[in-house]
Amino acid sequence: MASFTQIAFDFDEQPVLPKKEKEKVKAKPKPQPVAEPEVKQRSKRGRKSLKDMVSDAEMIRIPSDEVLKQKLYYSISEVSELFQLNASSLRYWETEFSHINPRKNKKGDRFYTAEDIKKLQLIYFLLRQRKYTIEGAKDYLKKYKDDSSVRFELVQSLQQMKAFLLQIKADL
Repeated sequence: MASFTQIAFDFDEQPVLPKKEKEKVKAKPKPQPVAEPEVKQRSKRGRKSLKDMVSDAEMIRIPSDEVLKQKLYYSISEVSELFQLNASSLRYWETEFSHINPRKNKKGDRFYTAEDIKKLQLIYFLLRQRKYTIEGAKDYLKKYKDDSSVRFELVQSLQQMKAFLLQIKADL
């Protein structure tokens, strides 16, 4: 029969080891430097975090009115690229908000005017940047139907000033 030896562990003192194991412990290899664990990339699937949504919302750049009015109509794919949204989101907003009425041809393709894009920009601002729900955005648009575009333009101009001042600060 094989005999087993028992090893007692006392964390304050060195463990009591048989002679063969003591020799193995003495010939310890030198520890190698520990490499930092690799940070896993988060998957692109699922819902975005609020931090990512805010950073994405701040990244969109809609051209000025003069540039928008150079072209009469924009396709849904062009508008979705401007807002970095799916075309399905734009179609959904069209059903929810009566303010958005793109023209449709016989085939059913949607064509947005510059005015429609400005309305979409206001809705995008309310939903993505101000984090309103769809019902909240509808209520806001009803409550401030005359002032909503003025308020939005005011917020936009203040954001442009802020960006300009931050750029000056960075250059100093």
